[in-house]
Amino acid sequence: MKLPIGIQTFREIIEEDYVYVDKTKYALDILQNYKYVFLSRPRRFGKSLFLDTLYEIFSGNKELFKGLYIYENYDFQKYPIIKISWAGDFKTLESTKQRALEIFENNQKRLNIECKRKSPQGCFEELIQNAYEKYQKKVVILIDEYDKPILDNLDNVDKALDNRDFLRSLYVQIKENDRYVKFAF
Repeated sequence: MKLPIGIQTFREIIEEDYVYVDKTKYALDILQNYKYVFLSRPRRFGKSLFLDTLYEIFSGNKELFKGLYIYENYDFQKYPIIKISWAGDFKTLESTKQRALEIFENNQKRLNIECKRKSPQGCFEELIQNAYEKYQKKVVILIDEYDKPILDNLDNVDKALDNRDFLRSLYVQIKENDRYVKFAF
């Protein structure tokens, strides 16, 4: 019996035959009943793995779910996915903005689209709209470690507030582009 200690990639757990407790019934419930989901749980609670599971579901990778609850109960359509994972150094507002641009650049490459706007907020808005236009499907937005740029600066309230304000200006793009969004977590 292989235990997936520290593994946050659903595909690796399934393909490498690690023990997996099937949570896809809960994932399906969320997908069928909510458009916007906010999950706040302590560290090491499985949020990143759950987010990656959602990524595989919305990527249409049905075969990964063979034998799991969702396999027979979901249509596994493929959607354009914008994945934001806040890993990095956030000691300055500039480093947070730079990381946002890197994240959006990685999404542009994966989705094979291009954004012309240079600000993180403008690029995010354009990324949502361009993904919708290119794929003719609403966009899925998955955000991991949504508050890390704030938490990394709890010892410096001014920097934490700067990052909070920046994240707010970034995340408001989801609301402003609601008509293009299928699901956000």
